[in-house]
Amino acid sequence: MKGIENVHQLIEGWVAENKIPGAVIDIQVKDKLRWQAAYGTASRDTIFDVASLTKVVATLPAIMTLVQSGRVSLQDPIQMYIPEFRHPDVTIEHCLKHVSGLPSGVPDFKDRYKPLDIRQIFELELEFRPGERVNYSDIGMILIGWIVSRLTQQPLDEWAREHVFEPLGMKDSYFNPPETLQGRIAPTEWDGQKYILGEVHDETCYRLGGVAGSAGLFSTAEDLARYAKIWLYPERYSLLSKETVDACLKSVFQGRGLGWQVQGASDEGLSCGPNWPEGSFGHTGFTGTSMWINPVDEMTVVFLTNGVHLGREHNELRHLRPILHEAALSIVRS
Repeated sequence: MKGIENVHQLIEGWVAENKIPGAVIDIQVKDKLRWQAAYGTASRDTIFDVASLTKVVATLPAIMTLVQSGRVSLQDPIQMYIPEFRHPDVTIEHCLKHVSGLPSGVPDFKDRYKPLDIRQIFELELEFRPGERVNYSDIGMILIGWIVSRLTQQPLDEWAREHVFEPLGMKDSYFNPPETLQGRIAPTEWDGQKYILGEVHDETCYRLGGVAGSAGLFSTAEDLARYAKIWLYPERYSLLSKETVDACLKSVFQGRGLGWQVQGASDEGLSCGPNWPEGSFGHTGFTGTSMWINPVDEMTVVFLTNGVHLGREHNELRHLRPILHEAALSIVRS
């Protein structure tokens, strides 16, 4: 198939040009086409630090099941569940849409090996009035993860394992993966002394013990492709209802639904590229991961690579991802 060959040649070329060390891709269309391939240093069962995909694969389903069951409301203020948080006007919905006014991270977020006092997070100043505009914030999703833990009396990683990963057969998805799996895990960035391997790359999550609403998940293309299907076909699964899925994707502000980026009629800057149909949705991870879902053509694309392995200044994925997704779209549009 020509579209698949185009994708194959692109990724093969990027590895040969040393733009990425390796990659795994999984493309599915309806129940008719499934193509998965590995490149460079990766194999199909390589486990990647998926970085901010954690937000939509663990934190989003966790909080939305609580909304679905009536235990919380999207309009509830964060302060209702975390009294230590000092801004009474910031709601759960604000954090999920990245319109909370919170900064993107803690001021010293790059200090990986410096202890983090969580009071720093509770005491952060807002940068603008909640709901005014989008500012992508790890802090808001960290707070959501803490709300899940306080309400369920379970750490976020335990909740995700019991309610998402195990029911869906996601057998290679972990926070803080065991050392026995290190041979399958893709190393991320050089920290000055060694390549980070099996430990979360995100500095703030690392300082929080490897589990946060913003980052920390390790997974495979196979597992993430399984997860993507619950957003296309919620009626097949018992996790999220169609009404919940619609709630996450229909109320969009400046390209942001609940958790997901959502393609609008005039959006050209998203990582799916300009020609994916309106209503497509996805997310990326700083380490080099992405997941995009095209509900019009019932298509999912999971792309896992390691953009930071060669150093952050050499990370070209912002430019490569739209090219990849445009090529993938040609599979169903050619």
